[in-house]
Amino acid sequence: MAGVGKLLKQAQKMQKGIAEAQQRLAEERIEISHGGGAVKIVVDGHGRVQALTLHPDFLKEGAGVVEAALVAALQEAADRSRALHEATMSKATAGFQLPGL
Repeated sequence: MAGVGKLLKQAQKMQKGIAEAQQRLAEERIEISHGGGAVKIVVDGHGRVQALTLHPDFLKEGAGVVEAALVAALQEAADRSRALHEATMSKATAGFQLPGL
């Protein structure tokens, strides 16, 4: 039964590490800029959009140009947020070993 106790302690430590990592990700800010700074997006480490800024002159461009820049900025923000999330959570769960795996 000593193995079960060790496993429980390990699980509690990992759970605490995950909770701390999630809090850090919520506080993290990733800023993305596209279109020469015409589009700025800020996301947190969970990928939630925190801010979106469009330069007023940029809105005079055609809808297709504005849409393309927004999509590109949102995609980059999502990719960078996902990479940060995966790296952070990987660190939080490092070293946790399930017996027999």
